[in-house]
Amino acid sequence: MNPIKQRILTGETVTAAWSEMGSPDNAEAMVMNGWPVIVIDGEHGIGGIEEAVHVARAVEAAGGEVVMRVPDGSETTLKRVLDRGIRSLIVPQVNTADYARSIAEFCTYPARGRRGYAAPIVRASRYGARPDYASNAHDELLLMVQIEHHQAVENLAAIAAVPGIDMLFVGPNDLAASIGKMERMLEPEPQALLKTIEDGAAKAGKPLGTIVGAGRDFADLARLGYRFIIGPNDVSLIVNGARQAAAERDRQLGAEGKPTAINRY
Repeated sequence: MNPIKQRILTGETVTAAWSEMGSPDNAEAMVMNGWPVIVIDGEHGIGGIEEAVHVARAVEAAGGEVVMRVPDGSETTLKRVLDRGIRSLIVPQVNTADYARSIAEFCTYPARGRRGYAAPIVRASRYGARPDYASNAHDELLLMVQIEHHQAVENLAAIAAVPGIDMLFVGPNDLAASIGKMERMLEPEPQALLKTIEDGAAKAGKPLGTIVGAGRDFADLARLGYRFIIGPNDVSLIVNGARQAAAERDRQLGAEGKPTAINRY
């Protein structure tokens, strides 16, 4: 069983961090320092599927688990990601039930869906060492679709009802942008859309995921019933650490901030 899926289905709130830089070392370091679930960002991050597999290997070797936000919901992309052994997926920009249905079908073998078969030779089956892989792959799959457009909110009940869709994942800034409110997530209209999603998911009995932001932290989102919450990313951790170190350097050196040999490295 996919442990992330199992934790979510039993009502636990799972937290995660983003891998944006395509770096196995960055991801491994995060796992070893408090972030055992890593979300590989294949939509906005660096690298393609093979780079994602390298990150996944590092995370798994360190004792963690990976989720991948795929770049798109095409049959080829989903098939290749699943064959390469990534079993928890977020698919962006899912605005209709028809699109959600096609995604679910691309991710599952017949008779549930229409995923292409190559089970004995792919990483997902441990290159054939798991002969039962194809018959159990649907149980291991955690499939999240991203609700990040007002059209998706209008179609929320129909999307949530699609067999095989396990979670609705909210993209708050893109959602706000879809109504002309990009980077203005705290305004009443985007907040009302978020509330509509939360109410609709509760009515449908479908768990929610999202990122920290839009005025809500981990505790706020957990109280609102979100079961998968993504926080920091490797870029921000490095940049924020660099800025803090630079500010401390300048404080120690005084207003002029002249570099010395002691801080060249």
